[in-house]
Amino acid sequence: MPSTHKKEKPWDTDDIDKWQIEAFTPEDNKGGPFAEESSFATLFPKYREVYLREAWPMITRVLEKQGIACTLDLVEGSMLVKTTRKTFDPASILKARDLIKLLARSVPAPQAIKIMDDDVACDIIKIRSLVRNKERFVKRRQRILGPNGTTLKALELLTECYILVQGNTVAAMGGYKGLKEVRRVVEDCMANVHPIYHVKELMIKRELAKDPELKDQSWDRFLPNFKKRTLSKRRVPHRVDDKSKKVYTPFPPPQEKSKVDLQIESGEYFLSKQAKERKEKEARQEKMRERTEEKRKEREADFVPPKEDTEDKPKKKKRKSEDSEGKEKKKKKARVSED
Repeated sequence: MPSTHKKEKPWDTDDIDKWQIEAFTPEDNKGGPFAEESSFATLFPKYREVYLREAWPMITRVLEKQGIACTLDLVEGSMLVKTTRKTFDPASILKARDLIKLLARSVPAPQAIKIMDDDVACDIIKIRSLVRNKERFVKRRQRILGPNGTTLKALELLTECYILVQGNTVAAMGGYKGLKEVRRVVEDCMANVHPIYHVKELMIKRELAKDPELKDQSWDRFLPNFKKRTLSKRRVPHRVDDKSKKVYTPFPPPQEKSKVDLQIESGEYFLSKQAKERKEKEARQEKMRERTEEKRKEREADFVPPKEDTEDKPKKKKRKSEDSEGKEKKKKKARVSED
């Protein structure tokens, strides 16, 4: 039998994109309507009731194009989507299921209906169970947002995904590659790895992807290697002032007395409850008296006059002119007495 492998294919030209995913149309469904009905339902919180009631007509119009029926039950607080005989795309019911999940997690309706496109997927990451402590969980969740939402905006630009942090979950919409990066960043953030490290790594990868020479090479040498620094948990020993050598004894040191033993020695253990309270009250009053006395002395210290150094003052030396005048006077007196 002759081979048909090397036959010419005039319809196969270079301008054809073999990886392009064409839209699924009713003509592609050769099997006709579905044999069984598929349905999905989800609950939504009370605060979303007013918004969903306003946005439900738009959601209904979008789902009707795919032949999906939707119901909003305000009594039970649930949303339901199901297939009908007009449904032609088997994947549309799964897209509708993701749509109501995103609406329940506070994603705006204009953004949520983009999930019906073929090249858009979603991922709802549950983060509450990753951290036990509530305060620690709130701080790490805030790291995803960053100051004024800058970290979140950077992640959206680098991963080309829509990210919404709401309550105990993180909802993301975008391509499959971007969703994988978002999940890794969020889970590492909950494990105490700051998102800024991943942002730096994604920025470097984005620049490397533009270089055609590095397309088939390993990027490990370009990526930053952040080493985890763990501080030593060894306890600092107590300061030992007495470093003199002591005589070795095989016996252990005497056991320190417990609080009860000290109370028995002082007699406090045998006192009644009223007597203990009276003793504690007297001790508090004694401390108060001492403290007030110290404060009184500090206040009086400002009014104590400084000591004057009168005794230790050096004697002033007479000037030479005064000495000469004194000598002349003495000589005159001596002359008068001789005459």
